[in-house]
Formats: sequence, C-alpha cells, structure tokens
Amino acid sequence: MKQTRYIVCLLAVLLLAGCGTKKKIAETKPAEPEVVIPTWHTCLIQNARATVTTNSDRVSANITMQTVHDSMLVISVMPMLGIEMMRLEATPTELIAIDKIHGQYAQATYADLNKKLTPSINWDVLQQICAAELPTGSEKARLQYMYGKETIELIIDYSPRKTDVPVRVTNQKLNKYTKVDISKWL
Repeated sequence: MKQTRYIVCLLAVLLLAGCGTKKKIAETKPAEPEVVIPTWHTCLIQNARATVTTNSDRVSANITMQTVHDSMLVISVMPMLGIEMMRLEATPTELIAIDKIHGQYAQATYADLNKKLTPSINWDVLQQICAAELPTGSEKARLQYMYGKETIELIIDYSPRKTDVPVRVTNQKLNKYTKVDISKWL
C-alpha cells in the first residue's frame, strides 16, 4: 500500500509536469521530425491549473513551470496559498520528484519510468509541455497515460507564457529529505 502511494505520488508529479497523449501527439506529429530552431532560451508559465485524474482519485493544483531550453526544468505544485508542496526537477537524463509534505524525494531516469508507463515519457515531450508547445495548442492540454492497469489523465489549463525572462531552476538541496528507492516498484 505504501509502495502504491509513492508510485502514484511520483507519477502525479510527473504527469503534472509532463506526459504525451498517445492519440493526439501521434496524430499531429509529422512523419519525419522537423528541425526546429528554438525561439526562446527560458520559458516561465505561472498559475497554470493542472488536474490529475486516476481510476480512484482526482487532484487539482496550481503549477508553475520554469524551463531553460535543453537544460533543465522545474515544476512547482502549489495546491493552496502559493506554498510549494511538490516539485519536479528534470534534466534531459533524469527526474527528481520532491514531496515536501512528507519530506521525501525519488530519483529516476526516463528508462526507469518507462518500464510500466505507456506511452513513454521523454525529455522532448516534457519540455514541450512545460513551454506550452504541444502540437495540440498552448491554451489547454489533455494527456493520458497507463501505469499498469491504472489510467492517469492530466489536463493543463495554461496561463500566458513568458519567454526569455529570468527563471529559478536551481536544484533543491536534497540532504533534508529522505530518499525513496522507487526502482524496486518500477
């Protein structure tokens, strides 16, 4: 039971951060990838609204997404009064989910998460979501994943994005948090 809580918590943070729709992204992607020259270096989206629905639960929260192109992104989950309760830090190679309420964090690579997650998560899709650059539009995103038999749906109502503005994507000091080993559950 405790294992499931950590997995759902990690997946909820990850899904608030980013995931791809199996149907919509597949339908809207061109047959061959296009080389896109970025038009921004940093991107900030504040006060977006994210709702995560699973087979048994529904959670909504305000989120802030800060991205440095092809380097790092931070998603802060603030369900009330602007207090950061969860945080996701992602780089092109790994993800760290921090549960500030319970004083814990989990660290994983994309390959670790994709063992049971369908469709898979990767850096490019995560960065597109956090910069409101999905092929489905920049006002609202509806994304769906399967984790085993659990269906997880994410809806993000974007607020206007700001590009090339200062962002704070420094790594959280993890020494005050307990590390949760999720590799045995993935």
